[in-house]
Amino acid sequence: MLQEVLKKYQSTFKPVISLLQPDEQLLVMDFTANNTTLTKNILTDIHKFCSYIDKTLAESGCRLGIGGYCEHRTIYAVSPHFDAGEEPRRLHLGIDVWGTVGTQVYAPLNGHIHSFRFNDHFGDYGATIVLQHKLDGHTFHTLYGHLSISNLQGLYENMPVAAGQLLAHFGTTTENGGWPAHLHFQLIEDIQHFRGDYPGVCRYSERDKYLQNCPDPDLILQLNQYTH
Repeated sequence: MLQEVLKKYQSTFKPVISLLQPDEQLLVMDFTANNTTLTKNILTDIHKFCSYIDKTLAESGCRLGIGGYCEHRTIYAVSPHFDAGEEPRRLHLGIDVWGTVGTQVYAPLNGHIHSFRFNDHFGDYGATIVLQHKLDGHTFHTLYGHLSISNLQGLYENMPVAAGQLLAHFGTTTENGGWPAHLHFQLIEDIQHFRGDYPGVCRYSERDKYLQNCPDPDLILQLNQYTH
C-alpha cells in the first residue's frame, strides 16, 4: 500500500513548509460547525476572514495554522463552487497550512510537474501545481493549491523537480480563489483524467472512496507533530 511506502521513506522527505526553529509550534485550526467564532459575517467578507486568521494566529503566538484533513466543513456553504448537484461537497481531503502571503512552499521529494492550472473561480484553488512522484513502483501525486499565479510561469509538464526545491509561495486573495493566504496540500494516488486540478472537497456520501485515494497528507507533510 502507498501508506506503507510513504512511512518507509518518511525520514527522507524534505519539509514542504520550513519551520523557523525545530520546535516551532503550529496552531490547530477548526473550520467545522464546532467553531462558533467563525461566523457567516466573517466568512462572507474576505477582509474580515483574513483578519480573523491573522488575529487567531497572533493571539496563539503561532506563525502558522494547520488542519483540515477529513474535516466536515460548513464554511463551504459560502461558495456555489461546492454546491453543484443534490448533495453539497463539505468533506475536506487535504491539509491546509495558514500563514502570510509569500510563505515559501518546497517540493518534499523528487518528481516532475504533472500539470498546473489557474483555477480561477471563487472558492477554488486559484493557482495550482500537481507533482507526480514514484517510490518503490508506486506512482502518486501531491497537489499544491492557493499559490501565487507567478509560480506557474515557466513551468511545463514533465519538468523535473528535486526534493527541497523551492516550488511556490502562498498567493493573495485575488489569485488563490478568494481565501486568506494558505496552502492546500493534498496526496492523491490515482489522479485519473484531472490536470492541474483534483477535488479537494468531496460529498460525505463518497467519503470512503475519496479517502482511500487521498491518504493523510501528513504522511509527507509531517507537521501535525508540532501542533498545540
